Amino acid sequence: TQLQRLQWSVQHAYDNVPMYKQRFDEKGVHPSDIKQLSDISKLPFTYKNDLRDNYPYGMFATPMDQIVRLHASSGILFNHESPRRGENFVTRKVTRAAARIKLGLQQQLALGNLEARRDWGFAGDYVEAMWLMLQQDTPDDYVIATGETHSVRELCETAFNHVGLNYRDFVVHDSRLERPAEVDLLVGDAGKARRTLGWKPQVSFAELIAMMVNADLELAERERSRPPAPSAGPLTG
Repeated sequence: TQLQRLQWSVQHAYDNVPMYKQRFDEKGVHPSDIKQLSDISKLPFTYKNDLRDNYPYGMFATPMDQIVRLHASSGILFNHESPRRGENFVTRKVTRAAARIKLGLQQQLALGNLEARRDWGFAGDYVEAMWLMLQQDTPDDYVIATGETHSVRELCETAFNHVGLNYRDFVVHDSRLERPAEVDLLVGDAGKARRTLGWKPQVSFAELIAMMVNADLELAERERSRPPAPSAGPLTG
């Protein structure tokens, strides 16, 4: 309540600011005398010169050795991929399917819009860009992207070619998987990051997809060699 805030402020000033304590004592007023809002008239208000000479800034300031300084740069990162990407993302969905189909663990892959184009880069390169942002003297905002686009169809072709397969034999279109509000093209301009940070992507699109397919081949191989789960025996009473 207002009264509680007033009582706290008066007590705080009395306990921590010598000038205010002196004025209270000279007037014979104690913080405990503030019982209602109208008691504000009892307070020994001071002149500007008093405040100028006794400004209680130090009471509220944080000591320098306790200040935490933050370097807050912002990175707008376009699609950054790696073998750690979740299987619900189209890149990993494709590389996982290519590996599993190659090893006979899957028959086909259903996808929506094959013509959507994205700016896909390697997550490791983007982490380097984040690190470079933090090495700058002045925080700033950066777009991190490759500046190249590839379609989902190209993604499929690259992934399946890596395992010696033709994607057209295994990828089927399913309109139910198309987004109702699809964005056909997403591409970023990382010119500022190149100029200021000296950053540029090191891993090409083809190298990225090969890396992801190879990782998924290892997973699929372990999946294939895993012994089947024991079947439940007949129930006995």
